[in-house]
Amino acid sequence: QVQFVESGGGLVQPGGSLRLSCTVSGNIFSSYAMGWYRRTPGKQRELVADITSGGSTKHVDSVKGRFTISRDNAKNTVYLQMNSLKPEDTAVYYCNAGSISNSGTYIPRDDYWGQGTRVTVSL
Repeated sequence: QVQFVESGGGLVQPGGSLRLSCTVSGNIFSSYAMGWYRRTPGKQRELVADITSGGSTKHVDSVKGRFTISRDNAKNTVYLQMNSLKPEDTAVYYCNAGSISNSGTYIPRDDYWGQGTRVTVSL
């Protein structure tokens, strides 16, 4: 059975940093691209960053230069380092295992989601 365990969320002041982790069990990790999504009330789920199985990364424009996705295949873990956090980064963040289309678009797998970790950026 594949399980996703996320951690690292919390309350942080604007300008602060957090590192999210998502550890995947079930011997699937190295075969999949991984993505970090976020969801805020009233908004659609947003892909924040993705990383191929080989380590190539993409980040949405709103987080470029502030967030960094990385992975450690030996630890079956994907990370999201978040620096210079802003109030608008407040959301529940989810990790996902998926694939990359021929055009380079991340495609989430519907049954491979973490439980979510809440990030709140506030004074």
